Amino acid sequence: MAIHILGIRHHGPGSARNVKNMLEKIRPDIVLVEGPPEADDILQWVTHKELKPPVAILCYQPDNPQQSSFYPFAEFSPEWQAISYARKNNIHVRFMDLPMANHFAVETEIKKDQQKEDSLKDDPVDDSGPMNNYAISNNEVQEDAVIEIIKDPMSCLAEAAGYEDGERWWEYMFEHRHNNEEIFDAVNETMQALREAFPKKNDRMELLREAHMRKVIRQAEKEMFQHIAVICGAWHAPALLHMPKQKDDNDLLKGLPKVKVECTWIPWTYNRLSYYSGYGAGITSPGWYEHIWKNPKDDGTLWMAKVAKLFREKQMDTSVAHVIEAVRLAESLASLRNLHKAGLEELNEATLSVLCNGENILLALVNHELIVSDKIGEVPEDTPKPPLQLDIEKTQKRLRLPVTADWKDYILDLRKENDLERSIFLHRLQLLDIKWGQKSGVSGKGTFKEQWRLQWDPAFSIDIIEKGTYGNTTEEASSKYITEQANKPGSLSGVCVLLENCIPAELPAAIDVLIRQINNLSAASGDVIQLMEVIPGLVNVTRYGNVRKTDTDLVLGIVNSMITRICISLPAACTGIDEDAAEHLLNLFFKMNDAVNLLQQSDILQLWQQTLSSAAGNKNSSPVIAGYATRLLVDYKLIAGGDLVKAFYYAMSAATAPAIAAAWLEGFLKGSGTLLLIDNDLWSIIDNWIKQLGEDVFTQLLPLLRRTFSNFSGSERRKLGEKVKAGGTAIVIKTETNFDEEQAKKGIPVIMQLFGYKN
Repeated sequence: MAIHILGIRHHGPGSARNVKNMLEKIRPDIVLVEGPPEADDILQWVTHKELKPPVAILCYQPDNPQQSSFYPFAEFSPEWQAISYARKNNIHVRFMDLPMANHFAVETEIKKDQQKEDSLKDDPVDDSGPMNNYAISNNEVQEDAVIEIIKDPMSCLAEAAGYEDGERWWEYMFEHRHNNEEIFDAVNETMQALREAFPKKNDRMELLREAHMRKVIRQAEKEMFQHIAVICGAWHAPALLHMPKQKDDNDLLKGLPKVKVECTWIPWTYNRLSYYSGYGAGITSPGWYEHIWKNPKDDGTLWMAKVAKLFREKQMDTSVAHVIEAVRLAESLASLRNLHKAGLEELNEATLSVLCNGENILLALVNHELIVSDKIGEVPEDTPKPPLQLDIEKTQKRLRLPVTADWKDYILDLRKENDLERSIFLHRLQLLDIKWGQKSGVSGKGTFKEQWRLQWDPAFSIDIIEKGTYGNTTEEASSKYITEQANKPGSLSGVCVLLENCIPAELPAAIDVLIRQINNLSAASGDVIQLMEVIPGLVNVTRYGNVRKTDTDLVLGIVNSMITRICISLPAACTGIDEDAAEHLLNLFFKMNDAVNLLQQSDILQLWQQTLSSAAGNKNSSPVIAGYATRLLVDYKLIAGGDLVKAFYYAMSAATAPAIAAAWLEGFLKGSGTLLLIDNDLWSIIDNWIKQLGEDVFTQLLPLLRRTFSNFSGSERRKLGEKVKAGGTAIVIKTETNFDEEQAKKGIPVIMQLFGYKN
């Protein structure tokens, strides 16, 4: 009976090749791999032709999906090669790590213990004892507060060998060595020395994991397997070679808590392969590792050819001579550094110097497209999946929305049936907090276009599993989820936002619940400010009725009722408020006016205009509000000529405090100063008001006046300056004195023809 411990680096192409060669030599009758034992049942899918790495095993708690862990695999992962070898040769293969059922439960216990310790540290110190005792305890606290800097053990060997990075040292020492039967013995000896120098005696999870690995090995021995191959992270290899007593491991594993765990396969991406995951390891260059896995004897020529091809696709000239010189430079750098072949660092430096002309931005393109890559794996449709995930995948396929690891932009025309269905689907996913798509604004008028940017993240699988408890389809799950959110205690504005997001998702049942909730909350609310805050959003909701064929009559009924209540209470709300409250209310006035104009209902418009008249005519109204209300009445042409001059005279008279007059003027001129350019009477009133101000008062009001005029457009400010320079008279447009009238007449027939008029 022989046990072969093969210590590897997770996702290392050299380790994968060495593992594959070693397995072919020793011909084991069972292969034990570091991984979650709960996933043993889904290893049968590894040889399925539609399961294409990168993929990952997702382990999660059904009752708490956020408690989860990923075990990713690439084609160049040693674990993947070991499992593939076993499946293709009908050899037993098992995972041997600590079961995730215990792992999750122990993690929860550790977190609770840590929180308890933190709460004890936060308790106040009892300083009622002698002073010398207090000094001792204070020193102890200071000693405990020292942060221990844990050094990566691998970096010590790297520094001794003259490398700054432990990962780079490992790559050159182990990953670039092929067909070396003694490589695993060297790894085991190295890790043994490091474990003795850097023991982890207090790491409970580490001790439990290694104890369970030894337990699985002993179980394989009991089952009379003669040649046992063990594939594990290099750090664990010595712990599996030198086993303690079986009783010690059993005592350590006895009585561990458990939770229910389920496993499935999900697609993974190369850019996520660099994250720390279930293996606690990541790589920064998966695209490069795939290249050296498929081309182990490449001296850099094939890699540089890929770089040149990428540059040519991006319309950048790259010749064969560039490639040759870059490869030669990389080989020269490797020789200077006493390396047997050029690695990624040397190739990158050569690329930067020869192909990129020293521009880092081009090297960043190589890093994104080739070194990392946006490759995404594939999983068969018939693998075990939650119903909601199956529905999402079928909908993606039906609507031709492929899952990609890179950004992909779509502009949807909602007048087309397929684009409308895409929009509904993406809005439903957003309601479920599955942020696959990000919506952005589209230039132009109307509501019949949407722009989306899609990028798939494997972590969405957790969100899908979590939301799967609400239903088996996106429509059912999003409707029930929003209904639950609507029935929770919340603010009127929050429910209105839900309704605004729910309308484009076309969820009639959820919309009915939200409308009832809004009706109840608005009826119980006496806060006119809160009602004004939600009106613009509700009015926008009614706009979807045209394109999406959604019945918005119920929303319109609530909007009309709320606007009526606002118009009754608003004049009183404009009185007795401070400057900050007035500024907030002024912004609400602006949005409210736009919402009323958008509704295009004569009765609502008339009611709003009456409210503006009340606010403008009430001497107790905030001056900035009164000024803005007056301006809106002017825009509606309800005040003009002598009435407008009279209102100005009253607001800007000498009897009015200068600060109040300036605030009124700020409100009146909000948004535009064109009225001052065309109405000389108003100009004269303001001019006279400023002239009668004392120097001290003018100095005090100057910041307010500057703030008022700074909101105008550049052209308005320039024309106002010209009018001041001209002494307040109307601006005369100057014409050229040498205008040739006869020459101009010759162009009239051409212009008339362009407009469609015939002679």
